[in-house]
Amino acid sequence: MESCYVSDYEESTYNHSLYQEELFAKDLCVTAGNISLENYPVDTSLHAAGLFNLSDHQVLYAQNLFTKLFPASTTKILTAYVALKYGNLDDMVTVSENAIALPADASVCKLQAGDQISLRDLLYGLLLQSGNDAAIAIAEHISGSVESFASLMNQEAKDLGATRSNFVNPHGLEDPNHYTTAYDLYLIFQADIASQTFRDIISQAAYTCNVTGSSGVRTLTWTSTNYYAQGKAAAPAGVHVIGGKTGTTDEAGSCVILYEEADNGKSYISIVMGAQNKDVLYADTTNLLQYGIIGN
Repeated sequence: MESCYVSDYEESTYNHSLYQEELFAKDLCVTAGNISLENYPVDTSLHAAGLFNLSDHQVLYAQNLFTKLFPASTTKILTAYVALKYGNLDDMVTVSENAIALPADASVCKLQAGDQISLRDLLYGLLLQSGNDAAIAIAEHISGSVESFASLMNQEAKDLGATRSNFVNPHGLEDPNHYTTAYDLYLIFQADIASQTFRDIISQAAYTCNVTGSSGVRTLTWTSTNYYAQGKAAAPAGVHVIGGKTGTTDEAGSCVILYEEADNGKSYISIVMGAQNKDVLYADTTNLLQYGIIGN
């Protein structure tokens, strides 16, 4: 039998790597597989779902967290993260023709080519209205092109530990090379909510801003796509949905990732991906909060 010799240098490097991994994960909710909730009515039709106790660093529920899936407009939580990291909120952005060249059924902020709008306002349009035009305008402002911005998105995702993802655009319109996992979205979202600006934006039910275009100044009002913000869904008593990001396409289904604070003094992230429709999406999310937070 051949012996295996490990040098002092190799052993030191290995131990250092393990130490770095432990440091990286110490403030994260970590699991290796599915986790059930007592009496929770599991929806097996979902693509994935999860509930994360941020205060205690625990995964309370895990359903297919590492399955590759289409993120739809939940992509925009990474777009926002990159914009907040690299952009100046007071920068004025000029909307290009490319930013408005979108499919007729795309979710938009109704921006026009040549519009002048602040990066701050664009982030409200991105996260509340889920504007694909806002996403492209942000990408072009930060990186010069959608392609360059996507490369930056991928680098930032990997730096956050979201290594099972690949992004090719800032809005989430489907592409076979644009994918993620529910756990990667959790990693990105937990980095987002470290920003007070991000939390302020997602907590709004609506936002009004002025945009300067070729015909002068006009006023735009954007409404959150989140049913809890709209009053179309109600969280369980004792749970307060601060806000989050929705996403819907034919392939991705109906999706939502949310930040919650509870009367127990703890904070949470919930994620439900691939519901058959929005009614099912919010029924499943409310059940997850009920059994995972109130029931625990």
